[in-house]
Amino acid sequence: MRCKSYSLLSVVGLLLVSLISGCASINSGLQAGELPPSGAFVADNGITFNVQPLSVQTLPAQQTTVVDKDVYALAKASGRVDYRISEGDILSIVLTGYPDITPTTNNSNNPYASGFPVDQQGFIQFPLINRIKASGLSVPQFTAALQRQLQRYLKYSDPQVKIVNYRGSKFFVDGEVKQSGEFTIADVPVSLYGAISMAGGATEEGDSDNIVLNRQGKNYNLGLKSLRQVGLSANNIYLQDGDSIHVNSQSRNKVYVLGEFGKIAPVAIPEQGLSLAHALGESSGLNANTANAAKVYIVRDNLEYKYTDIYYVDMQTITSLALANRFEMHANDILYVDPTGLTRWNRVVSLLLPSTSTISTLSGL
Repeated sequence: MRCKSYSLLSVVGLLLVSLISGCASINSGLQAGELPPSGAFVADNGITFNVQPLSVQTLPAQQTTVVDKDVYALAKASGRVDYRISEGDILSIVLTGYPDITPTTNNSNNPYASGFPVDQQGFIQFPLINRIKASGLSVPQFTAALQRQLQRYLKYSDPQVKIVNYRGSKFFVDGEVKQSGEFTIADVPVSLYGAISMAGGATEEGDSDNIVLNRQGKNYNLGLKSLRQVGLSANNIYLQDGDSIHVNSQSRNKVYVLGEFGKIAPVAIPEQGLSLAHALGESSGLNANTANAAKVYIVRDNLEYKYTDIYYVDMQTITSLALANRFEMHANDILYVDPTGLTRWNRVVSLLLPSTSTISTLSGL
């Protein structure tokens, strides 16, 4: 029995020693750790950080919109053009006074009653003149060419031409839109904005400032907001046959929230932008019970310059709200707030309680 008592005391002693020695290493949650008040330093992971207290002097400049020169050239060169007849289109051609040559649509005995299809070589078959080129011409141009040909056979040739089925010029829309698919370009030119509208518009997850237009194998990165900011418009970029449009997701256009907030979830950056104050509001503010309002951090990676900025602000003072309203959040920023010292201690205690319960159980054996 004494041997058993000594064994129990040994187990209890070992548990106590491990608890006491392990207190310093118990992880009580994510913490900012020891940071210098300002300036650059290299962390243990090898990344260079630049710590800056947030003030009017350290407030980052607003992001400037830069439009790729190719996109700028695309927008400037684009314009409304007359529709050109394409392979696959079906034309309605009526010769007034010659119903036997071009019958009405209700005459099912004539192979041309439903219209004249443009073949893959761009020609149509027409009575009297056989084949005539149609693709690549506007309707007025084709009408004039047909009239010249018919003048050799008819005294009063006045063809009335219209396209009854647009099958030649198409474009494609996919990504974060409500109705992906293939769409037809009819006689009215289709703009980039109109194309997205034809696909039902962007979904809630769609990023209208992150659109890729592919034309003849070349990608153009476009954004509706970015275009407007430099005096351009998606309404003035017209699609061509074979163009494809991909609307990207907002998944890469979010701010990530960690630490002692009312709600821990990524915050999407809307088209009009997102301030620090707005991000705090979207996260239901700081947790009143656990957050250390004196330690609110914004971590911003700068891959281009191979360092990471850490801005911090004391949100205990009402004057900091003005700074928070002026601070513009960027995509992939990390917003973090430290827990209070008491909160960390409570978390350590909560980790110890299961172990102390085990000791009490062993002691009662």
